[in-house]
Amino acid sequence: MNKIDIMLDDAVPAGPVAKPGPRPGAHASVSYAQRIIDTPSLHEEVHNSGIANRNPDGLGLMALVAEDYRTQGDGFFSQGFWALFWHRFGNWRMSVEPKPLRAPLSLIYKIGAKLTQWFAGIDLPYTVNVGRRVRLEHFGGMVLVARAIGDDVTIRQNTTFGIARADRLREWPVIGDGADIGVGAAILGRVDVGRGAKIGANAVVLKDIPEGAVAVGVPARIVRKG
Repeated sequence: MNKIDIMLDDAVPAGPVAKPGPRPGAHASVSYAQRIIDTPSLHEEVHNSGIANRNPDGLGLMALVAEDYRTQGDGFFSQGFWALFWHRFGNWRMSVEPKPLRAPLSLIYKIGAKLTQWFAGIDLPYTVNVGRRVRLEHFGGMVLVARAIGDDVTIRQNTTFGIARADRLREWPVIGDGADIGVGAAILGRVDVGRGAKIGANAVVLKDIPEGAVAVGVPARIVRKG
């Protein structure tokens, strides 16, 4: 078995920018996104610069792809599955050494990611930290440029995650574990969407949404607390 084959399922070192461990008292299984929400200082201290494999710990590439396939309803032709596939592949390739071996994989990734944008209407850069069992319901009009997306998150069509102002290019939202994002929602700027929160259709979220809350409207307001 060659080096690349082994690395498909081996744990990958975090690289120069390490993932933070869980805060004291936090459950060890929470996602990277949830750890940022639980420890607000990590907004400033940690980001994915695209220089290392940021796939979730504990699963190799093929195991992650198989889990994503099941999460998308066993749909090989599901646009969401392919968006996640290329995201996982884009991260995994960063673990391939030496660097010259990575060059053809990077080309393959760029082609696959661009085709996903063209034919599925989903833009999910590999620099977004994406947790496990994320479900991309339907497809089209998805621009998902977040700092991190947690485990068990549901995202629907025409959703935008991104910056709120052109002079704040590094302020992206964080979507906590189990969040449910409605059709056409826009979540912009340095916003935390708490664990299990629900964002209504076409809501524009510009402020933090607490754990378990329901937010609707433009701008979004909380109509039910968790």
